[in-house]
Amino acid sequence: MNYFTKEHEMFRESLRDFLNREVKGNIEKWESDQKIPKEIWKKMGDQGFLGLTYPEKYGGFGLDFFFEVILFEEMSRMNSGGFVITQQVVQCMSSPYILKYGSENLKQKYLPGIISGDLIGCIGITEPDTGSDVKNIKTKAEDKGDYYLLNGSKTFITNGVYGDFVITVAKTDTTAGTKGISLLVVDLNSEGINRTKINKLGWHASDTAEISFDNVKVSKENLIGEEGKGFYYLMNGLQLERLIFVPSSIGAMEFAITESIKYMKQRKSFGQTIDKFQVLRHKIATLSSEIEAIKVFGYYCCELYNKKIYDVKLCSMAKLLVTELHEKVSTECLQFFGGNGFSEEYPMARMYRDSRVGTIGAGTSEIMKEIISKIVLEEAEYKETKS
Repeated sequence: MNYFTKEHEMFRESLRDFLNREVKGNIEKWESDQKIPKEIWKKMGDQGFLGLTYPEKYGGFGLDFFFEVILFEEMSRMNSGGFVITQQVVQCMSSPYILKYGSENLKQKYLPGIISGDLIGCIGITEPDTGSDVKNIKTKAEDKGDYYLLNGSKTFITNGVYGDFVITVAKTDTTAGTKGISLLVVDLNSEGINRTKINKLGWHASDTAEISFDNVKVSKENLIGEEGKGFYYLMNGLQLERLIFVPSSIGAMEFAITESIKYMKQRKSFGQTIDKFQVLRHKIATLSSEIEAIKVFGYYCCELYNKKIYDVKLCSMAKLLVTELHEKVSTECLQFFGGNGFSEEYPMARMYRDSRVGTIGAGTSEIMKEIISKIVLEEAEYKETKS
């Protein structure tokens, strides 16, 4: 089934031209500097590459989800996980909570800047002692009348130093379990916030931070939706957060295969180019087949999301399979390069580092397997919570 129209392909061509012109030649410097100049996001906003599925009233384009699929596939072909994750976090992991559940005031305040590329957002869920078990977070937002007093800490927050605001998951009622969790938009220049950059294995072009909140005043107007509904909003949003690993992993894997074949066709050993060795040819054949298979399944899952069909099982399966395969492809393709694969002068070293986080972020492979197990073995049901 073809999910892409002529308009989709025209968009892809335009985006690819832009990335090759404005991004490709700068990736090495951004990776070395461990920072992406914010001007590139403004350029992407000016060109209409951001806010693709957001409503026109906030500066978006109201397009279908497959435009986002193209965006992240093409961005991932730049071979910098840090480059693509920066906007994945903004467009799909943080800002949708404002769009879906926020007040009109919050939407007007933040969404136009997100779409124009002027604002960078992040989401603060994980804590030093709490990962996927969101109900056990310790960050608290105490009601002080017309504001909340926020205390606690978050960690592994992509865009945490770089960003302008963080969607913060906090307990507004410490006695109510999941019904005591709320979402707050917190401006990262607020007094009482300290941000510390984490030195990490991959995604060097993006920052990942630990954020601490020490008596931070947050206006009641910055509450997203209803107090105590944050946990349910998160459960709805996590499906998109996991699904977007499909296009970014597919784009990266296809780039890896292309680069590997290019290298194999010019690298000689024992008097011939190594693309003539059967063992390597068969590995390429197997990897290419597996990528095509997950691509078909992944696109199907994207189409379900596009049709607003909430399917936790298939979404979890897609995230599990595509990130595990991405890690495998990165390892196998690095091997094609031999000793050169271990060198930063060649593309596979970075991809090898960047791919490793896929089976950890947005729910580990183990969490994905547990969700799938509950559905398959125990017939557990996960239903979308209506706001």
